[in-house]
Amino acid sequence: MVVSERIGQFFLDGESGRDRLEYTEYGGGDSWVVLVHGQLMPRRMHQPLARALAAEGLHVVTLDLLGHGRSDRPADPLVYSMTAFGEQVVALLDHLGAEQAVVGGTSLGANVSLEVAAIAPERVRGMILEMPVLDNAVEAGIIAFAPLMFAARFLPFTVNGLRRVTRTVPRGLVPFWAGIALDTCNQRADSMAAVVHGLFFGRVAPSSRLRKQMTMPALVVGHPADPIHPAADAAMLAAELPRATFVQAHSILEWRLRPERLDAAAAEFALAAWRRAPRQRARRPRGSTA
Repeated sequence: MVVSERIGQFFLDGESGRDRLEYTEYGGGDSWVVLVHGQLMPRRMHQPLARALAAEGLHVVTLDLLGHGRSDRPADPLVYSMTAFGEQVVALLDHLGAEQAVVGGTSLGANVSLEVAAIAPERVRGMILEMPVLDNAVEAGIIAFAPLMFAARFLPFTVNGLRRVTRTVPRGLVPFWAGIALDTCNQRADSMAAVVHGLFFGRVAPSSRLRKQMTMPALVVGHPADPIHPAADAAMLAAELPRATFVQAHSILEWRLRPERLDAAAAEFALAAWRRAPRQRARRPRGSTA
């Protein structure tokens, strides 16, 4: 089934000035789903899933968070945090005129979805959380991303040089996921250092106490043999969330290379979330920020 696709943008006024964020809409209607990408990756990584969900009648939006993809990339680490990213998703909903949405994402996107549920629970119809990064991923996350911050800060020519090389490769000539890898390499050293710095020195996710108060339905997807996104984190999150369903992927590549099973699970979950009569709006958890 062919679905409509539209690119849009909106602006946020912040301490660093006026920032532009870009998004893509798939399909139409009032059953909204917002998908958020992984760290340093572009929103295009969710294009296959967005098309699959839109083909089921859902209105899907993929967003480039600040510092990612085709959105603005300020070099100030103070503008980057999980909470700030969550606020950007809420601002997107306001811009679209969407009262609620199923909010989900991968890795960073999963954690951002949890932030949205913490700061604006009344806006979240449900959550699709793939590879959340929680307590069991701290050491692996530091090992993976600290060298990137070091290179961007002290050896910027390595990051900027890789950007110049990868930008010359036509994306239409390479397989889809190779193109996503090339897009992920399309980083500016100053903004990449700022993004990683900002995330390192902020909270990674809402606390376990706050997660246990999130009453919206959730689909949690975990991967085996993935040190940066341990299956133990996904299983722990599924146990904490009162209305969570846990699905284990066959591998870290399943949703990338053989997505049919997980696409179907995500579509069934999102459609059910929209069919379900909304509960009384949850109170904002104590200790969350507005």
